[in-house]
Amino acid sequence: MWVLGLVIMVDQIDQSVVRGAATDIQHDFHVNDRAIGLLLSAFVVVNGLMTVPAGYLADRWNRTRTISFTVVAWSVVTMITAAAGNFITLLLLRGLLGFGQAITEPSAASVLSDYYPTSRRGRVFSNQQVMGLIGAGLGIAIGGAIASAFSWRWAFIVVGPPGLVVAALAYSLREPPRGYGDKLHLGVDEWEEPEKLALFEDGFFRFVRDTARGLIQDFRVIWSITTLRYALVGISALMFTVSGVGAWLPQFHDRFSNFTQQEATSAVGALLVLGGVPGVLLGGMLADKFTASIQGARVVIPAYCLGIGNFFMMVSYIEGVPRALSLFLQLAGIFTTTMGIPALRAGLADAVPAHLRGAGFGAFNLASIVFGVAAAPFVVGWLADSWDLRVAFLLVSPPVFIGAYVLYRARYHLEADAMKIFEAVMKAMNAEQAQKANEHLS
Repeated sequence: MWVLGLVIMVDQIDQSVVRGAATDIQHDFHVNDRAIGLLLSAFVVVNGLMTVPAGYLADRWNRTRTISFTVVAWSVVTMITAAAGNFITLLLLRGLLGFGQAITEPSAASVLSDYYPTSRRGRVFSNQQVMGLIGAGLGIAIGGAIASAFSWRWAFIVVGPPGLVVAALAYSLREPPRGYGDKLHLGVDEWEEPEKLALFEDGFFRFVRDTARGLIQDFRVIWSITTLRYALVGISALMFTVSGVGAWLPQFHDRFSNFTQQEATSAVGALLVLGGVPGVLLGGMLADKFTASIQGARVVIPAYCLGIGNFFMMVSYIEGVPRALSLFLQLAGIFTTTMGIPALRAGLADAVPAHLRGAGFGAFNLASIVFGVAAAPFVVGWLADSWDLRVAFLLVSPPVFIGAYVLYRARYHLEADAMKIFEAVMKAMNAEQAQKANEHLS
């Protein structure tokens, strides 16, 4: 759990460092807010292209090795980014980094779901996601501090090497059997070493053909899961706002709170850590505590948290709100919003069968990217050029309320979808026991 948390942490550091260094990059290459918004969204194209096949592979190949190799690759690309001679090169290199989260996210979520039973998944995902929030805060703070003291190029050089250490830790993880966590929930502790599969055993072109067919079949099954359909709509609305605001929040305080660049990036990093860490930890405990007593708790909790947290954030953007109050409201907004993260991830793990969880989280990631992350930073930059960041933030915030309502409606389907999984697990276990009995008799 903690190693996979470190994977998320270094990924978020590498993604967020550009947010802290954005002002220096803007001055160095003489570009406007729209260009910086495009830079903040650059990884999205590759991420969107990779996340679906990556989820498919996560259901069929060694996930821990996949994560390890991917972390090595993105750490190297991050360090190479420091050598970008112009804005287009920088844009292309940042775009290339999109393969990182696309590959590691489905694999890590699938592995965690197999390591732990349903009753513990809320806290497990919360502990892992805390590391991501710490990484985002560190990335912004490191990017701002190093860019101010030296150069934005040194920021990319500094954050690369730690990823190589994390990659070695991920390589050492033991690959769990698929569905092991579901069996643990039923009181069955049977660890069988997963079958080792060669990636291109029947040739590359056969692999591509089988992958295309398999993806179509997997997504037909995934789309038939009612809870996941609601979650995909809800998370898309949420991520549009979160991505747009999160990408530009340091610049908001730089322009409106009388902070220097370093003070603004440090303040946002502190908000993410001080608000997000306790929020995620508390959210994980609530997700496990109330899962049996509240219908659809693992989607209801996120629905309430997102709506309330977004309200706090919107009030903080209003002109005339004192700086101290604005920061406090943002702290409360981040704390409340992040409380919903572990419950939502645990709910998805509960609703998707073990052999499809990689593809399920891949679909979740794709919806977040295509309908949320992809356009939001650019849209906010465009609106900021037309008006200012206050107006931009207020204009992109209302979709969160729509997403929260859709998630709330999913409560009526989550338990039924989860029960189908456990019925399938019981059926498979009974069939396996019957086969062993027949082999023993023969």
